[in-house]
Amino acid sequence: MAKTPLAPPLSSSRLALVALLSATSVFFLWKSRRRLRVLLSPYSSMNPPKPSPRGKIIYASATGTSRSLAGRLSDYLRSHGLAFDLVDPRHYEPEDLPKEALFLIVASTWEEGRPPPDAQFLGRWLAESAADFRVGSLLLAKCRFAVFGVGSKSYGDSFNAAAKDFSKWMRALGASEMAPVWEGDVDSGDVDEVFELWSRRIVALLKGEDLKKESGHSVSMVESVGFDESDEEVEEEVLEPVVVDMEDIAGKAPSRRSSLALTNGWENGVRDMVTPVIRVNLEKQGYKIIGSHSGVKLCRWTKSQLRGRGGCYKHSFYGIESHRCMEATPSLACANKCVFCWRHHTNPVGKSWRWKMDNPLEIVDVAIDEHTKMIKQMKGVPGVKPERLSEGLSPRHCALSLVGEPIMYPEINTLVDELHRRHISTFLVTNAQFPDRIKMLKPITQLYVSVDAATKDSLKAIDRPLFGDFWERFLDSLKALRDKEQRTVYRLTLVKGWNAEDVEAYANLLGIGKPDLVEIKGVTYCGSSATSKLTMDNVPWHSDVKAFSEALAMKSSGEYEVACEHAHSCCVLLAKVDKFKINGEWYTWIDYERFHELVASGKSFKTEDYMARTPSWAVYGAEEGGFDPDQSRYRKERRHGAASVQT
Repeated sequence: MAKTPLAPPLSSSRLALVALLSATSVFFLWKSRRRLRVLLSPYSSMNPPKPSPRGKIIYASATGTSRSLAGRLSDYLRSHGLAFDLVDPRHYEPEDLPKEALFLIVASTWEEGRPPPDAQFLGRWLAESAADFRVGSLLLAKCRFAVFGVGSKSYGDSFNAAAKDFSKWMRALGASEMAPVWEGDVDSGDVDEVFELWSRRIVALLKGEDLKKESGHSVSMVESVGFDESDEEVEEEVLEPVVVDMEDIAGKAPSRRSSLALTNGWENGVRDMVTPVIRVNLEKQGYKIIGSHSGVKLCRWTKSQLRGRGGCYKHSFYGIESHRCMEATPSLACANKCVFCWRHHTNPVGKSWRWKMDNPLEIVDVAIDEHTKMIKQMKGVPGVKPERLSEGLSPRHCALSLVGEPIMYPEINTLVDELHRRHISTFLVTNAQFPDRIKMLKPITQLYVSVDAATKDSLKAIDRPLFGDFWERFLDSLKALRDKEQRTVYRLTLVKGWNAEDVEAYANLLGIGKPDLVEIKGVTYCGSSATSKLTMDNVPWHSDVKAFSEALAMKSSGEYEVACEHAHSCCVLLAKVDKFKINGEWYTWIDYERFHELVASGKSFKTEDYMARTPSWAVYGAEEGGFDPDQSRYRKERRHGAASVQT
């Protein structure tokens, strides 16, 4: 009788594979059941959840704004006797949510409408739980919550998407929303005010106070466009004597007693760039608003040189007369939201021109008029010299910078032509996001491109650009400089802890745009706000800027050298050796009369055609440190506002 052959023995590799698959299956089955058991166990009649005795404030923060606001909320609640814990989402266990009785969320939005990285785990947990039919809609039934969103309308459909998602997920899991989502728009410049009003509302809700006594803020900026002004009343102290744009102030509504008419700032289908709230914020900073989208401001260095106390670094590097320089911009809007923005994002942002457009000639007329009015106001100020005051009434230079992106203005060439026609030189600064606009620019006395970072990741973190293809636009903007025949400049703003260590990467960028000059300046600290988290620790010393500049010059293999410095501004200038160093002497100054002659001729001309010799006191390493010896230097003692000491 034939024997049935035995099956071949399993190999050790097959046994290992079977064991691995079995173990994996068991693990995932256990994990799935454990998650469901944890989610459902609080609703077992034998094991009711014990509510946390303290509420939680959790923030979803990309750049620190939401974290800062959450901290302010914590302090505000504590001052009203309400105990809340401030929680970093990275250290929060989502499975503790069923135990929470009060949960306040301050959330910004990251890429593609997602929560920022520090809160993505919490967001995924909520989203998955809300979509899991086994969990049900009672998981968070004992929890009350509220959400405040911090975002920018310029991001379109993803505006405050993360805040709305948190609200949706919490409600889907049975949590009770104390008040619909409030949304702060950083572009409107009043996030701090809106957040303060939301905080007051939360306190009133927690204390059971009469909400009719609260302010009339709409509960959501999205809903504010259709907000009925008769729904609630506003405290008289909140009202401002301006025409209110509902979209731009996150739901501030005038009371029924107010006689002001509502407007959305539109005329013939086109909107004003500068809304009432933006106007108020910028005017508080000393801006004179021109028409619907331009501005002019008196620089502190203009005031300084009117008093004979020294000019700005442009006086040292290029020979401008600071007391005859006008700071202006034809576009208060920008396509970036830089962390070191000295206006704390009180200006509008956008990726294209979508506003009403004013006549360029009228902009120049009004800018000069407003500038001269501010100069006249310096009459009688101690130290102002009559001859300089008289000269200051006729501006000879225009810095087209301030806040905003000047080349966004469609008629920028006409405006520049008008300035040149009046023998006013132009120093135009662009943020390197509009390469096509750079290419079409007519000759500028000196054209700047802001090079705030040397790598894609650091540029994204520092400039916070609106464009998805920001890096490509940045590189194309640098390349556009190579074709310019007049003076071009890379402007580097050094921020310790952000970009001050990227010498090698910056050196690589020099070869892309081949700029004539490189200005390297330490960041100016303008205080902290909800939209700027810089501190004095981020401000480099002049010695730091000098060290960086010398290292960058060495990396250029002799193509650039350190030419000038202005210690007071913490600023250093690199210049191309083959253009600006003649017989051992620097020629970084500008022959302004020659420049205007060349422009008027209509013929092509180059950088070398309007150079002038740099005085010895402005040269790098000079004893004066870039301070004009013809001026009187005043040093302020730091002892409780002691009087200035003249040297």
